[in-house]
Amino acid sequence: MHKTINSSEFRKMILVGAKQLELNRAKVDALNVFPVPDGDTGTNMSLTMQSAVKELTACQSSAFAEVCNSISRGALKGARGNSGVILSQILKGICSVVGKCEKEVDTKTFAKGLEQGTKIAYSAVSAPKEGTILTVIRMMGEHAVKIASKKKNFEDFLKDVIEEGDRALALTPEMLPVLKKAGVVDSGGMGLMTIIKGFAAELTGEEISDNYAVEMDTSAGGDSEFGDNSAILSMDIGDIQYAYCTEFFIINLKKSTTLSAIDRLRERLMGLGDSVICIGDLELVKVHVHTNQPGKALSYALELGELDRPKIENMLEQNRQLKAQLEAEKKEMGMLAICTGAGLAEIFRSLNVDRILEGGQTMNPSASDIADEAKKINAEHVFIFPNNKNITLAAEQAKNLVENKTLHVIPTKNVPQGFAAALEFNPECSAVENKTNMIHALDNVKVGQVTYAVRNTSLNGFSIKEGDIIGLDDKKILAKSQSVEETLLKLIGRMKEDFHQMITLYYGEDVKEEEAEALCATIAEKYPDCDVDFHNGGQSVYYYIMSLE
Repeated sequence: MHKTINSSEFRKMILVGAKQLELNRAKVDALNVFPVPDGDTGTNMSLTMQSAVKELTACQSSAFAEVCNSISRGALKGARGNSGVILSQILKGICSVVGKCEKEVDTKTFAKGLEQGTKIAYSAVSAPKEGTILTVIRMMGEHAVKIASKKKNFEDFLKDVIEEGDRALALTPEMLPVLKKAGVVDSGGMGLMTIIKGFAAELTGEEISDNYAVEMDTSAGGDSEFGDNSAILSMDIGDIQYAYCTEFFIINLKKSTTLSAIDRLRERLMGLGDSVICIGDLELVKVHVHTNQPGKALSYALELGELDRPKIENMLEQNRQLKAQLEAEKKEMGMLAICTGAGLAEIFRSLNVDRILEGGQTMNPSASDIADEAKKINAEHVFIFPNNKNITLAAEQAKNLVENKTLHVIPTKNVPQGFAAALEFNPECSAVENKTNMIHALDNVKVGQVTYAVRNTSLNGFSIKEGDIIGLDDKKILAKSQSVEETLLKLIGRMKEDFHQMITLYYGEDVKEEEAEALCATIAEKYPDCDVDFHNGGQSVYYYIMSLE
């Protein structure tokens, strides 16, 4: 029995929790109100945990403080989606308490960590909603504090906490009507419970499959902590105000240095220039500033401790070179498409789309991902095709992360709409005209998709069982059967109207070319008034994406 856990055991708990989540990611993904394999929650939480594991694996120290710092830092750096961000804050809260321990943690301390994780997670959400992962961590944290004085060994303690967490998870459908109607529990809460059960499994020695691994970047070293300064490519290439990019660490801080002194250094640096970063603690401080007085920045830092790895770069010269290069290549308008599948990406490229960002039903890119990709297009106006309704909002938010160019989000809900919009692009027209034409083009495309049901449900007049092949438009399920071919034929029958003249199929990674070709021939025979064509999309999740025009 474990009455206490040390840093090594805590490290293993995080690793096994991450492994457990990855092994059950698909099950968490499947807890979706609409019975389509939309992988947001499980995938996003797993990526967040993988990032924490990566930082933790790179941490060689056995000190609780450093182990916890690496977990918190890694989780925040890798946080994706609402579920991933909330999970990172839960871990931050746990680690903020556990990290203060020198050698061992008892159940009372761990309970306080769960409680702190609840507070930080709730504070990270502007409008906390019950019936979600927040409810699960709150009820577990409250229960943990109540029982910690009685449950002094971790095996019994975590068993009790998990039982309360499962009870909280079971209550989520009663708190959110949409969950109750669909007959599922909250996916974020399920993901959290999977991690906590991984914690318990490590301590009890429960068998966990070892096929989970995180690829480590072994090339890091030298100045890698500062990055490669590639952000300069997206800066304003006009006249710059501050000439020198100055970066350094402060180490071996003086005994007289306080956290307030670090805050004062940040304020003094802000008076010297811009792009100020001054973060850290009494062990290590990282500084970055754009300034015309790098010497002063260094001298201010020396008042706190020793300088390590100072780096000063002349941005004026970088600016001159970039300005000449970018001006020569700059154009008025460009396009960015988001999709998954090599075949679909290649079609977008053939339509002169400048950049393709991988993403879709099982991987929603963040606003930052979209903004970073848009920055790489050397154009004043960039048209973005989200091609998925779950990505549109992030694309809109990306507008706030990009300067010196205008992002136009074309509300494409699927890839065929993206193709239609790209086809409307005319470099001779203005950005306003192109945007108008692109949006109007969306109305000319009717799209259906064939996939599989991930759970039993009753929806849109259908009694659906897990594994059924279902056909849907962008609003509801229109067909189902036990075969992909039959479902697609039924779907076309429900969606096709007399004025449609073209049927195009994009087959996914689970469909063979000869199967698609044979199905295409069947459709052509059934609808002789239409041109029928097929292309290798290579997309996951959907056997076929079908467009009617």
